[in-house]
Amino acid sequence: MKQQLLFDLDDTLIHCNRYFYLVIDQFADFMSTWFRGYGIPSETIRSKQTEIDIAGVHAVGFMSEHFPQSFIDTYRYFTEQTGRARSVIEEDQLWKLGRSVYELEVEPYPFMEETLDTLASNGHELHLYTGGEMLIQQRKIQQMQLQRYFDTRIYVRSHKNIDAMEGILSEGGFERSSTWMIGNSLRTDVIPALTSGIHAIHMKSESEWIYNVVGIDVEPKGAFFTLHQLCDVPDKIHGYIRQQESAVNL
Repeated sequence: MKQQLLFDLDDTLIHCNRYFYLVIDQFADFMSTWFRGYGIPSETIRSKQTEIDIAGVHAVGFMSEHFPQSFIDTYRYFTEQTGRARSVIEEDQLWKLGRSVYELEVEPYPFMEETLDTLASNGHELHLYTGGEMLIQQRKIQQMQLQRYFDTRIYVRSHKNIDAMEGILSEGGFERSSTWMIGNSLRTDVIPALTSGIHAIHMKSESEWIYNVVGIDVEPKGAFFTLHQLCDVPDKIHGYIRQQESAVNL
């Protein structure tokens, strides 16, 4: 039974958070050096940056500008709190640091190719649904050569929410009873999928961005599974299909 499978990109098929954490570590080092003597713990700096970063996502979605801007805004917050003079040179350094995260080479999650190969060879239709800006996400897609699996079935949205999911499903003519969303984010992948009445697979991450950590208050209309490895996705989907077919034949 052919299924339509929507895959998230960042931290589902390829690593993403680890690069942001790396750059945030460098940001915290800069700030700790500049504000030495003011009694500001590194964790306080990180907490404020996270707060500002998440507020930016809520306001503008997954736009590239908001991440380096969160560094600038955090820096300005602590200059106001301490009375330390602001420096145009320091702000420029932070902006370039924040932008650098989008230039790093990306790495696939284990079993990415094997999983997509198996699903495609079994006749399923693969789609890619990612948040961000087209140029940045397209670079990752090209680097991983993902067009061979998804062709033109690629959707990039600045906001990944219920409205975005509904738009894709409606405009694409998806059959909801045979459509799946596979992603790491409860907020942007799982909840919109369950709300839209499609199946969902939550790919649980060992270290999840706090923005994605939310409760689920939606009753699934179809399948909802939590997995830890991409290689388990084909068997879980095929097992569910066999179960449904057996129920019909009873």
